[in-house]
Amino acid sequence: MPKRAIVVHYHELWLKGQNRNFFLGKFLLALRRSLAQFPVERIRQPGDRVVIHLAEDTPLEPVVAAIERVMGIAYFGVARVVGRGSADDLDALCRSAWAEIEPLAFSSFAVRAKRSDKSFPLRTSEIEAHVGRYLLDHLRAAGRQVRVKLDDPDLTCRIEITPGPMLVYARKIPGPGGLPANTTGRMLCLLSGGYDSAVAAYKMMRRGAHMSFVHFWGGGARPGESSVHVARSLVEQLVPYQFTAKLYLVPFEPIQREIASGAPESYRLLLYRRMMLRIAERIAHREKALAVVAGDSLGQVASQTLQNMVAVSAASSMPVFRPLAGDDKQEIMAIARRIGTFDISAEPFHDCCSILLPRSPALYASRGDLDQAEAGLNVPELVNLGMNATVVERYSYSEGKVERAEGTQPATTLASRRHPAGQA
Repeated sequence: MPKRAIVVHYHELWLKGQNRNFFLGKFLLALRRSLAQFPVERIRQPGDRVVIHLAEDTPLEPVVAAIERVMGIAYFGVARVVGRGSADDLDALCRSAWAEIEPLAFSSFAVRAKRSDKSFPLRTSEIEAHVGRYLLDHLRAAGRQVRVKLDDPDLTCRIEITPGPMLVYARKIPGPGGLPANTTGRMLCLLSGGYDSAVAAYKMMRRGAHMSFVHFWGGGARPGESSVHVARSLVEQLVPYQFTAKLYLVPFEPIQREIASGAPESYRLLLYRRMMLRIAERIAHREKALAVVAGDSLGQVASQTLQNMVAVSAASSMPVFRPLAGDDKQEIMAIARRIGTFDISAEPFHDCCSILLPRSPALYASRGDLDQAEAGLNVPELVNLGMNATVVERYSYSEGKVERAEGTQPATTLASRRHPAGQA
């Protein structure tokens, strides 16, 4: 079996100017951590690409699956490694290119070459013409009705001439794009268990943010009765993108009952969300996070009208990012399927926001309306009630496995840190 290498082309890193080395260092660290369980011989950086040399007999599909989760990759390919140093380098390229494309089905093709090693005697246009003619002759000899098409072909055979070996590949696999993990700061995501919030977290992780999660739950402890099992599964699915995460679990039903008994019915749902945001802000300060992420999509449900989102956000001094604000449900669910959270969010669970729902929720509340609606509530006491009952779980991804460490946070620590008792 010929030796293989993964050719990785990164996304935005070449735009970073003087900060490029920082981002590239994080990118290479993420690659190494994602591939830690595989026998990788070495990782090189010839030109504006990364080449991962695999040991012989390394299973390719698990390697491909791991690389697909590395943020910052524009695309990558599983390449044939062609040695150099003899007079028939070009013939060796032709033979490898034929072995690469011969089993594939296509009606048009092109050859595209890159030459980061300028000592190679032929220019890229000459390589493309020579290899392209060789492939076309062999395809016609095999009786295949295939033509050369330079613009938008069905298949592109890619040749990269590096200072080391030459690389040939035809399967171009898209990466997630974006920025490398853990490069742009910390954020806290309000993780509901549904489709939206997990996708919102992924979109911000794709921009280099490191995400912690807070989940508000109610009901029983068994699957279908509580949403805790869904929240845990979502974090386990997302943590390989950033390698570590914390999940804060907040029992919310006692707070909801206090709100339902002491506030106007039409504002209940919005007051639930304000209380969640206040508790999330406390946790965010503890995590040294600079913003909260929510899965709201403008106009999707009653609580997500523009007026209601503004009124809810006013309860916190911390910025609230809503990366799905302009997305529709189909767009959100398509991303959920792609990142593997769709089936998890489709599981039955008890959504705490469905407890004591108003019969006719307010659609266009103002900040003043909500301030007045919760005037009869002891807001600092309710925030402390939630903080004192919070449990934090730690997740880590290493050598292809996700591990969860459970632990309870002492009641006084979360409630009092940075915020003295009695302060909202």
